[in-house]
Amino acid sequence: MAQTDVEGKTNEITRFRPLLEGLDLDGCVLTADALHTQRDHATFLVTEKNAHYVLIVKKNQPTLHTQLKRLLWKQVPVADRQRDRGHGRDERRTLKVLTVKAGLLFPHAVQAMQIKRQVRDLNKGKWRTVTVYAITSLPTWQASPGDLATWIRGHWSIENRLHYVRDVTYGEDHSQARTGNAPRNMAALRNLAIGALRLTGATNLARH
Repeated sequence: MAQTDVEGKTNEITRFRPLLEGLDLDGCVLTADALHTQRDHATFLVTEKNAHYVLIVKKNQPTLHTQLKRLLWKQVPVADRQRDRGHGRDERRTLKVLTVKAGLLFPHAVQAMQIKRQVRDLNKGKWRTVTVYAITSLPTWQASPGDLATWIRGHWSIENRLHYVRDVTYGEDHSQARTGNAPRNMAALRNLAIGALRLTGATNLARH
């Protein structure tokens, strides 16, 4: 299965269907951040495009987030562990997975995930823990815990390499360009600048 990232900004929600309508997504797995954890998006992907999703769930879906948080995670063993060291920090991730047979208020969701990320700066030594929840339309026989962990990590890698740079280095969230095509055009220019810098081998985009 192929993985496609559809992370977007608020003003891009209405373009979700037009963006994907003409693509052949049969058998693909699409990952998206909490912005696109929308019921109509999930229904469109599964019923119309014959695709699957892995979606992050945050408090913009309060009922769903509460449902996931209240699942009996303490009774669920860790299904996948990963650890990375680099760029001045140490990161540990654990993944727990539960099959959801009924009762989860989201279309086509059959597995729920709890991801715990522990991060510390190598020169400080204090761990920070963040708990994240996710859902997927993929049943266990199509997606192992290792597969799910890989897809989520791949999504965050995309987010870190592009969207984090747009948000933090280029200050996109504070942009005053909010009317007409200006937000889309400015996002395209930022993407162009980021891509051009990476092609030159730049690793610290903030310096440029």
